[in-house]
Amino acid sequence: MAESAMTATFLAVIGGASLLAVTARRLRPSDRLPSLEGWALADRSLGPVWTWFLLGGTIFTAYTFTAVPGLAYGNGAPAFFAVPYTVIVCPLAFVLLSRLWTVARRHGYITAADFVRGRYGSPPLALVVALTGILATMPYLALQLLGIRAVLTAGGMYPRGAGGDLVMVALFAGLAVATYRHGLRAPAVIAVLKAVAVFVSLTAVCWLVLGRLGGPGRVFDGAARRLGGADAAHSALLSPTQQPAYATLALGSALALLMYPHVLTAGFAADGPRTLRKVSVALPAWTGLLALFGFLGVAALAVGVQAPKGGAEAAVPMLVDRLMPAPLAGLVFAAITVGALVPAAVMSIAAATSFVRNVYVEYVHPTATPKRQVRIAKAVSLTAKVGAVAFVFGLRDQDAINLQLLGGVWILQIFPAVAVGLYTGRLHPRALLAGWAVGMTAGTVLVVREGFSSIVPVGLGGPPLEIYAGLVALLLNLAVALFGTLALERLGVPRGPDLTDLPTRLAVRRHRETGANNP
Repeated sequence: MAESAMTATFLAVIGGASLLAVTARRLRPSDRLPSLEGWALADRSLGPVWTWFLLGGTIFTAYTFTAVPGLAYGNGAPAFFAVPYTVIVCPLAFVLLSRLWTVARRHGYITAADFVRGRYGSPPLALVVALTGILATMPYLALQLLGIRAVLTAGGMYPRGAGGDLVMVALFAGLAVATYRHGLRAPAVIAVLKAVAVFVSLTAVCWLVLGRLGGPGRVFDGAARRLGGADAAHSALLSPTQQPAYATLALGSALALLMYPHVLTAGFAADGPRTLRKVSVALPAWTGLLALFGFLGVAALAVGVQAPKGGAEAAVPMLVDRLMPAPLAGLVFAAITVGALVPAAVMSIAAATSFVRNVYVEYVHPTATPKRQVRIAKAVSLTAKVGAVAFVFGLRDQDAINLQLLGGVWILQIFPAVAVGLYTGRLHPRALLAGWAVGMTAGTVLVVREGFSSIVPVGLGGPPLEIYAGLVALLLNLAVALFGTLALERLGVPRGPDLTDLPTRLAVRRHRETGANNP
């Protein structure tokens, strides 16, 4: 009976998401002819509320809501790097997204590679930016399916064999159809249900957990004892030696996040830079949600949940299944599942848009009409989803996780071309290409050498420090780009035209009335 109630609640929420997706065409309808901007960016028409739902629902993925508590379950305090990391994202989004939106809207750019093409006049640099984004996005898309599977397995709703595969395909099929027809409007509408379901269910779960376990103090003390400490204050995992890894991982992850195509796509859909600034100020509400999920990972450890070996991401779903009433458990599982559908849809749209704009139109069919571009983007988006499903069914879970770790390191290497390029055009495109190649190579070697760990030891004349590999690669990238620019300028190597109307140098203007500085 309990299983029936849980399944009924789960299906009710998923059914509601499907119905909302069908109505997506009514969100900010437009009489314009079909265009890639209309399909991929909802005609840049989303106001503050819709943008907050979409951007938050895109950044905070289902795998994040299972991986962070899974890391807390397995390793304790270091998992909470995700909290400062997502806090750092907010001021970065406030500054970078609003400026990039303004340039993109003025020149009709849809992707980050479009901006790079206009800023540096370099098709090869734009191509590597687009391909890096697609390469980093695909394993991230596959991880959303892994998050769904972990939740369904913990709840006993994922049959073994072909039956479980059919459940996964059925959940993804409705999303695929809605995205194919309505583009970004479909995940924007579903994001509202995601936010409501996650906020309501998580609040209820945390309230019940605290009530049953006797408060947060007892939860943390119980978890610390299971990890080998006397209590939370004496846990070995609070060692100062982990501070460099914690800090660099938080900073590097924040810088990388805003370079992902799906995050930029959600940002470009806003109706103006003022909207993006408002949303950036309100995004910490999602960060609080993530902190609560991390706390549930600690609670799972405290109560003695035995997650399967190598499957720590199942710890919280198993905790929910053990402690919660069946209807509430079904609501939590459905909320996390819907939480995967929103970013998965945006990721597929972003990857398809990057391919069409920066590969297909640039190198295959330069005269493609807007209608044809939309048709190709829809096909590529559908192919990306099918590929993600095949990837999950055909390879080990660890393969997807390893590739996603590499993806975070890779996407960080376009930061100089995109983010630095917003404020100065002095870096030479060929030097940026060289820096990108060095960063990609160094980051990949560091991660693979350490057994696909994103934290690597770096010796600076003393005991080695544990530092995020992506940040090490980015520093090498920037060094090569800077010194390469000086060398190329000295040799008189020409560069392409800058079409963005942005200042070439980083300038500081002083307001006459207040004397305040403003870049």
